[in-house]
Amino acid sequence: MPQDEGILAFQKKADAFYPPDAVNASIAQQRAWYDAFCASFNPADPEGLTFKDSTIDGVPVRYFYPAKQRTKCCLLYLHGGGFVVGSRDSHHAICAEIADYAGAELVAVDYRLAPEHVWPAASDDGFTVLRHLVTSGQRLVVMGDSAGANLVAGLMLRACEAGLAGAIAGQVLIYPALGGDVTRGSYIDMANAPGLTTQDVLYYRDILAAPDENAVANPLRATDLSNLPPAYISSAFFDPLRDDGREYGAKLAQAGVNVTYREEPQMVHGWLRARHMSAGARTGFDHMCRAVAGFCD
Repeated sequence: MPQDEGILAFQKKADAFYPPDAVNASIAQQRAWYDAFCASFNPADPEGLTFKDSTIDGVPVRYFYPAKQRTKCCLLYLHGGGFVVGSRDSHHAICAEIADYAGAELVAVDYRLAPEHVWPAASDDGFTVLRHLVTSGQRLVVMGDSAGANLVAGLMLRACEAGLAGAIAGQVLIYPALGGDVTRGSYIDMANAPGLTTQDVLYYRDILAAPDENAVANPLRATDLSNLPPAYISSAFFDPLRDDGREYGAKLAQAGVNVTYREEPQMVHGWLRARHMSAGARTGFDHMCRAVAGFCD
C-alpha cells in the first residue's frame, strides 16, 4: 500500500462511491457511479478558459480554449474508463487544466463505449478525429489515460501506417493498458492494488472483445515501433498495469524512439484525479504537463 497521505485520502473517498460487488452491477449503474465519482473531484475551470461541444465527422468532441493560447499545437485527449465508462464530462477538469497549463487548444474525444460498441469502435472514433485534425493542418500532441492511453498507442500505429505520424509532435500515455501478460510481473504483484485490480483488467478486456493478436488493440504486440512519435509515459507503482508502461517504454527506446518514462512511486491507478489532494499526484501532473508543453515547443 502507498504511504502518501493524500493518495490514501483520495482512495478512501473513491472507494465510498462503489460497493464491494460493484463489478457485478449493470453497465448503466457502473456509469452512474463513475460519473458521480469523477464529478466529486472536479474543481472550477481555470480562469478565462472556455469550451464548446461539437462533432468531428460525426464523432462527439469537446473543444477547450485556454485564456492565453501560447502555441498553435493542438492537444488531442482520449479519456480512460476501461472502454466502458467515462466521457468528455468525466475528464472535463483534467482536460481543462492541461489546456490551461500548456496554453494550447485541446480536443477531447467522446468515443463510443463497450459493450454497445466493441472493438474497434473506440479506435475508429479516435482515428476519425485524429485524421481530420491532421488533414486540416493541425500539429498534434495525442494524450490519454488508462484505456485512453491504450487508444493513443494504437492510434500512433495507425497514424504511421496511414502516413500521418509526421504531424504528431508527441504521444502521452498515462498509466496505460497495453495488453500485457496477466500471468507475471505487476499483474501478479499488484493483483489487488487499490483503484484497479487484475481481475478488473480482465473484466474490461472481455467486454471490449478485441483480438489478442491485434497490435493496435494490444500495442505491446507491435513488432515495428521505429517510426512512432516521441513519447512520455507515466505509470503508477501500485497498479497492475505498471509493467505495461515499463515494457512499452523500453520497446520504444530499443526502436530508437525518443521516450521519457516516469514511474510515480506512491501512486495508484487513476492518480490524475488526486492532483489537488496529493503532493505526489501534483508532482506527476506537473511533469506530464511540462512534457506536453515541451512537445508543443
